[in-house]
Amino acid sequence: MSLSDHIATRIRAEGPISVADYMAEALLHPTYGYYTTRDPLGRAGDFITAPEISQMFGELIGLALAQCWLDQGSPNPFILAELGPGRGTLMADLLRATKRVPGFHDAMQIALLEASPTLRARQAETLSDYAPLWHDTITALPEQPLFLIANEFFDALPVRQFLRDGDGWREKSVGLQDGMLSFGLGAVTPQPALAHRLEDTRDDDLVELCEAAQPMVQTIAARISRHGGAALIVDYGDWRSLGDTLQALRAHAPSDPLDAPGSADLTTHVDFEALALTVKAAGCSHSRLTPQGVFLERLGITERAQTLAARLEGNALQSLIAAHRRLTHPEEMGNLFKVLGIFPMQASPPPGLNA
Repeated sequence: MSLSDHIATRIRAEGPISVADYMAEALLHPTYGYYTTRDPLGRAGDFITAPEISQMFGELIGLALAQCWLDQGSPNPFILAELGPGRGTLMADLLRATKRVPGFHDAMQIALLEASPTLRARQAETLSDYAPLWHDTITALPEQPLFLIANEFFDALPVRQFLRDGDGWREKSVGLQDGMLSFGLGAVTPQPALAHRLEDTRDDDLVELCEAAQPMVQTIAARISRHGGAALIVDYGDWRSLGDTLQALRAHAPSDPLDAPGSADLTTHVDFEALALTVKAAGCSHSRLTPQGVFLERLGITERAQTLAARLEGNALQSLIAAHRRLTHPEEMGNLFKVLGIFPMQASPPPGLNA
């Protein structure tokens, strides 16, 4: 049985399912799910993330978190966590860059939150010189100061989609038409969680709601509020969600999200306003939303690239130049990706970000 058959059987038994339920099945089904059955990264996979583009990304993230740790009095012990660590590349680059920060490695306990058994195995290989612990939930982390990075994590969380209809909303769903998976719309219902969106939307505008993100961000912010620490959330999206941003990527090319579920990556743009509101409600501060290119330039990525370039020539040099452009240029990842910092009320924002 394919995952498409499994989902069709579920729909016949239960009726149409939400877009969030469809995404959860496609990405995380224990037998057929996209993330549970493969390593999706790199040229042989379906997409490439910033840490895989250049070591500079993870190095600068690491030094930014290490500076936060120093600014907060070098707490010992502390949790160094990553959500969705991929192959462990970012964490490996982070750890290499922070090796000379006095006391940082001695005080840290590395915690990785990863749903994919395949990727957990890759992370264990990449980080074999360290002693990372894997966790299924953020709530399982020890009650200690928390320094955390989440790069391209929240974009893969399932979202519900709603079309405005008068003062109510019709939820977009996945059902069957002539035996094939297809999108449909439910009846008009009030949605209290979207009450504030009646101010900036019109009929037929589509709004996405990521219910899975709120408890995660609430837990992160509450830990940082209680014990200190900082978090960097790096992802593509905007301050406020508007429009259908669900996309599928297979072999680095766009695909139909309903075609062969489990064989393509599914993502949506992150609604950073919703994350920021959750941070404030948990008693923490957040930075201004900052484009990735601006953030990395403030951290010194151009100077780091120049240092690396001095030892390179030919194709290796051209690859470095291309990587710098891809990470920072406004027409590439520089503006599409944003950075949100989370930090205690009494602390300064992480380097590269403004309060």
